[in-house]
Amino acid sequence: MIPFLDLKAQYQSIRPEIDAAISRVLETSQFVLGEEVAAFEKEFASYCQCLHAVGVNSGTSALHLALLSAGVGPGDEVITVPFTFVATIAAIVYTGARPIFVDIDPVSFTMDAAQIEEKITRRTKVILPVHLYGQPADMDPIMEMAGRHGLVVIEDAAQAHGAEYKGRRAGSIGDLGCFSFYPGKNLGAYGEGGAVTTNNLEYARRIRILRDWGAEHKYQHELKGYNYRLEGIQGAILRVKLRYLESWTEARRRHAVRYNELLAESGLRTPFVIPYARHVFHIYAVRVPKRNSLQKALLARGIQTGIHYPIPVHNQQAYSDLGYKPGDFICAESAADEVLSLPMYPEIGESQLEEVSESLKECGCVGFNH
Repeated sequence: MIPFLDLKAQYQSIRPEIDAAISRVLETSQFVLGEEVAAFEKEFASYCQCLHAVGVNSGTSALHLALLSAGVGPGDEVITVPFTFVATIAAIVYTGARPIFVDIDPVSFTMDAAQIEEKITRRTKVILPVHLYGQPADMDPIMEMAGRHGLVVIEDAAQAHGAEYKGRRAGSIGDLGCFSFYPGKNLGAYGEGGAVTTNNLEYARRIRILRDWGAEHKYQHELKGYNYRLEGIQGAILRVKLRYLESWTEARRRHAVRYNELLAESGLRTPFVIPYARHVFHIYAVRVPKRNSLQKALLARGIQTGIHYPIPVHNQQAYSDLGYKPGDFICAESAADEVLSLPMYPEIGESQLEEVSESLKECGCVGFNH
């Protein structure tokens, strides 16, 4: 069996350091926030080329608090994309605001910046691009539009740890950046976790207050807050793993190049790296017709794959009240019908890459003609 993701292999490679980090927290008993979380926040902010990082208990919480810190609330509108994990949209709805969708660029899978301006209204408060699969959205035109209209830009960088746009790290370009440390992410905790990055001291202060019941000082509740605190053990684990993130990222990028080589004559559409981007390949997604039958054939050969994501959010039953319908965002819908995520993790071996690629060819999948 070739797994889609192998978290055990990664743990075994750094086990002594992880075990020591967990032991430190057990000894200090700082189980919620504490010194390890504070140290991780400083280290992660530096890694993201930001002044501040605030640890929270999930990527969803990061998005929620970033939106609240930007003043988003009932009656406001947030422009984003429908081809993303549902948490992007859920966080907007949590604030009482309305998600307004624009379609994706069919090559990068990220927000089509050319469609944003026509969706801006007097209610628009935020533009929220998603750096999907580890490739940054085209941020310069987004920032330019936001500047002209007085809007806040929040980057959903949940899949883009270490990704770069024209040399700038994801999470440092917009007003705020939101990260997830879900275990399968490029930088993953051993449980849930997330962070918000920003260069704005007031945003950072407000998020720190909101994550801890709205209190900057114990029992003095300045705001109506939440229990969104990052656990001490997760902070300690993330500190260890952050030291390896660059080497793991370069391994992912090498694997992506190798996949491209092995699949060059397959007829599959392999990921295209936009010239402005450092793609970190959280997901290596090919596009193929008859995707579901191919996935079943691969599984029968012992190869696990994923689909990220099979149903765009505007077509999800839970969000039918937004009033969108099938056909409204054809690029997102086409991608959702065709993407197939191949096994991708730093520890995957050359023989496994070859086996996956050969199996794709041998399964007789019908490729694209262009």
